Amino acid sequence: MSQRRTVRSRLERVAREIAKFGAVGAIGFVVNFIVFNICVHGFGLAVVRSGVIATAVAIATNYVGNRYWTYRDSDRSRRSREMSLFLLFSGAGLVIENGILAISHYGFGLTTPLADNIAKNVIGLGIGTVFRFWSYRTWVFRAQAVETAESFLSAPPERAEAHK
Repeated sequence: MSQRRTVRSRLERVAREIAKFGAVGAIGFVVNFIVFNICVHGFGLAVVRSGVIATAVAIATNYVGNRYWTYRDSDRSRRSREMSLFLLFSGAGLVIENGILAISHYGFGLTTPLADNIAKNVIGLGIGTVFRFWSYRTWVFRAQAVETAESFLSAPPERAEAHK
C-alpha cells in the first residue's frame, strides 16, 4: 500500500471517529443544556452548582455513547481502568467548563441567563470538548487507536481495506 493511501485511510478513520464523538457530544450537549437551565431557572440553584450537576449527567450520557458506539471496538478487558480514566478526564473537563462559567459569572459579573449559557455551553464546553476528545483518544480508549494504527502499518493492503 502506498504511503499516500495509508495516510488517507488514517485520515478517513479519524474523521469517522470525530463524527461519532461529535454525535455523542451533541446528545450530551442537549442533556447538559436542558439540565443546566432546569436547575438554574426551575429549581433556583446557583449557576456553578447547576453547571456541575448538568455536566455530571452529560458525562454519564456520553460514557454510554462513547463506550458502546464511538469506541465500541476498544479493549473491554480493562473496564475499571477505562472507567477510572474516563471519570478523571471527564472531571478535568468539568472543571474547565464550569471554571469558565464561574469566572464569567462571579469574576466578570456577567450574570444574565444568556451570558451564563454562552460561558458554560459555548466557551467552556467547547474548550472542554477539545480536551476530552484528546484525552479519551489518547488515554481512555487507547487500545483501539493503537491497535488500529499498528494493523494499518503492518497489514497487507487487502486486510487494511477490510478495516474500513
